[in-house]
Amino acid sequence: MALKATDFPALDIPYRGTLLAGVDEVGRGPLVGDVVAAAVILDPTHPITGLTDSKTLSSAKREAFDQLIRSGALCFGIGRASPAEIDELNIYHATHLAMRRAIDALQPSAEFLLVDGNRLPGHALPGMAVVKGDLRHPAISAASIIAKVARDADMLALEQRHPGYGFAKHKGYPTREHLQALAQRGPIAEHRRSFGPVQRALSS
Repeated sequence: MALKATDFPALDIPYRGTLLAGVDEVGRGPLVGDVVAAAVILDPTHPITGLTDSKTLSSAKREAFDQLIRSGALCFGIGRASPAEIDELNIYHATHLAMRRAIDALQPSAEFLLVDGNRLPGHALPGMAVVKGDLRHPAISAASIIAKVARDADMLALEQRHPGYGFAKHKGYPTREHLQALAQRGPIAEHRRSFGPVQRALSS
């Protein structure tokens, strides 16, 4: 059964200002492409109703919310870490690098961070990690949507450059179709060399 915001206790956030940024990422599990993070400061005078975890929304609803967030938020920022950075740093540290880049892209700057997960990304700003935060606070939900739509667009563009791998369908995750294409065609430059299936394809 899917979790809902009402399944969690209310958040006690030690910040009462308006420059609170929700932060989330997408793309830790795929074998190819950037890990993408987003940071969003919503406008408290113009709330966007219905925001929730991007994974629970259809593609059409994510796209619609993406447009609402981009036009209605006080600001948003997107940050990426490349496959080379993922291979060098590991996916955990690369994810936090992408988050810091998203936070630094905010104009105006945030004063407080709400970050999905159980760890803060090492930014200088004060903040709070929130497990299942994309279900529990609209700013984190908004960040999850912005990041997901941005990364999905990356995968559509990658499909255009490298047809035959199925990136538009599986978005880089290790599905049977992706693994078969990887074995038959070999990795492309955007594949993450430090991930096991890619290593095996390189050594075969």
